[in-house]
Amino acid sequence: MAAKHLNGYERLVSTIEGSEVDCLAFMPITMMFAADQIGVKYGTYATDFRTLVEAQLHMAEKFDADHVSCISDPAREAGDCGSKVQFFEDQPPAIIENAVAIQDKATLATLNMPDPLADGRMFDRVKAAELFKKHVGGQKIIQGWVEGPIAMGADLRGLNTLMLDLIDDPVFTGDLFAFCTELALRFAKAQINAGADMIGIGDAAASLAGPKLYKELIWPYEKKVVDGIREMGGRVDLHICGRTQALLEPMGKLGCDIVDLDSLAPLSEARAQMGLNQVLLGNIDPVRILRNGSSENVYRAIEECHRQAGSRYVVSAGCEVPRDTPVENLNAMREYARSHH
Repeated sequence: MAAKHLNGYERLVSTIEGSEVDCLAFMPITMMFAADQIGVKYGTYATDFRTLVEAQLHMAEKFDADHVSCISDPAREAGDCGSKVQFFEDQPPAIIENAVAIQDKATLATLNMPDPLADGRMFDRVKAAELFKKHVGGQKIIQGWVEGPIAMGADLRGLNTLMLDLIDDPVFTGDLFAFCTELALRFAKAQINAGADMIGIGDAAASLAGPKLYKELIWPYEKKVVDGIREMGGRVDLHICGRTQALLEPMGKLGCDIVDLDSLAPLSEARAQMGLNQVLLGNIDPVRILRNGSSENVYRAIEECHRQAGSRYVVSAGCEVPRDTPVENLNAMREYARSHH
């Protein structure tokens, strides 16, 4: 007998828990694409939670996505800590590399831990989670978002400087990552209390560190973030952009509910190194296949991802859906998800 029809929330929870599902879950990362769908400038999407929620709800309805997401840019935590952020009318906010909060290492000892419920950019995301709960609580997975320890550290210290710190001063780096871990957990807790079911952890810079530094200096703090979120009752979705083949085995030991892989890391390798129980998400090339390919190519590429991942798989691209992706290509992903399990 076929599984009963599930809503998006039920489908993703069942996938995570290994229960029977009616079809594959569909969980694309949409930000600029979502803003364009409702005709708003991305600068507004990233700074006004009401606009973000409107665009995400439109996406969820139009493309039958199983989640809505609070993600917009990585500059919220660091901006509230004092790193200077440049805002644009129709592009994502960006950290100004030469105006970060911790230009001198000694600053870390006196850096105030910002309150996610104060009137800053973190609070804007918390309000998005709260508004999502009013609209789709229990119907769609509400995904909050925090920056992981090295990603946040890079936004506080500057990416190039932090890469040198990893080699030159691992003690300082550990202190910095401890600060970032505590802030990530405070921010995650505020979003979960507001209505988020799942917290995405973006830790893109981890792929630049190499396996030795990742295991010794970064993984222990990612583990604290993952464990802390799960202790709060939240689900965890990890996304590390880039070429992560050398990190797959330790990533699989973090205990994440979902590991979201970039297109540069084959799902077959992730399945082999992470085991059969890890839910994998992804991971077609978002530009070459999703934006520039045909809908038939998209469908076949997702089919190959599903073949490599096997069961416990969520349909998505390797990273954000590019803003000028043809609608029919996103529909092809949805059609595959809805016709397979």
